[in-house]
Amino acid sequence: MKQYRIATIPGDGIGGEVLTPTIAVLDRVARHHGFSLDYDEFDWSCERYAHTGAMMPEDGLDRIRHHDAILLGAVGWPGVPDHVSLWGLLIPIRRTFHQYVNLRPITVMEGVPGPVTRALPGEVDFVVVRENNEGEYSQDGGRFDQGTPDERAVQQSVFTRRGVERVVEYAFDLAEQRGGRLTSATKSNGIVHTMPFWDELVAERAAHHPDVVWEQEHIDALAAKVVLDPARFDVIVGSNLFGDILSDLAAAVAGGIGIAPSANLNPERAYPSMFEPVHGSAPDIAGKGVANPLGAMWSASMMLDHLGHPEAGGLMLETVRAVLAEGRVRTRDLGGTASTDEFTAEVLRRLP
Repeated sequence: MKQYRIATIPGDGIGGEVLTPTIAVLDRVARHHGFSLDYDEFDWSCERYAHTGAMMPEDGLDRIRHHDAILLGAVGWPGVPDHVSLWGLLIPIRRTFHQYVNLRPITVMEGVPGPVTRALPGEVDFVVVRENNEGEYSQDGGRFDQGTPDERAVQQSVFTRRGVERVVEYAFDLAEQRGGRLTSATKSNGIVHTMPFWDELVAERAAHHPDVVWEQEHIDALAAKVVLDPARFDVIVGSNLFGDILSDLAAAVAGGIGIAPSANLNPERAYPSMFEPVHGSAPDIAGKGVANPLGAMWSASMMLDHLGHPEAGGLMLETVRAVLAEGRVRTRDLGGTASTDEFTAEVLRRLP
């Protein structure tokens, strides 16, 4: 029997509350498909930071380097600045392990009420491919003349040919496998160096994919079109900042970021990839047993796809979708009354 070792990082707040049921569903699906998952749990979190001054130990990355994948719950807690939790845990994992593709599927599911009237089940189904290692999220820059009238903050964006080409190539490959359409997010009418560079490299890579119909859209107009006509999109590729903002906007169009999944991929598989729901740690509902585990389960199904078990990943996702479509068991964020455990029990009941 094929075995996989998974590093789990529950993190903070509802992180552990959504990972526990997700693992129960994972194990059921794995047994049905003839493989097994073994888990090593790591207590890296804001709580750990409060006690030790570090989100993870100095050798943390070495401890998970040889795992087959990483499954994350949520990170963040009041009293710990977001830049501390992000740069102390998530970004080191993403960058050290060359997880340069952040993959965010956007689907309107039956039974999930959405705020956009034109976002209909069966019509909206696209993917945001976000560059995940460089771009606007760099450490270059600084604060100068602090405390004076001339105080200033300088933040440098860093776009490299290698960094842009590899994520754009991934997006074009994905478009070839899907509907054959790609949209590139840009702002080259206002950002005069990095965005024209991005546009040039997208055009270069497009020449290698003649079967993909592609276009570029300025990010402000693109954001409006995602809301007004989300069904028109297939694959959207964007820089670190543009992809980050756009994917959350798109998730809200599809019903909310509480149900949205994500994958931080090292496509070459030289390092483990990390899978996490998009929602935060939700301190306001932590410990109440009402968190929606859908985002974590969807992320875990993407992990199974990545591990080479698309049938198992498909079974997991389709079972969750069937529960939502019936509408009888919904968590509170989707207008229902079900607890985390009740939603999970219904998913497990439907699995073979």
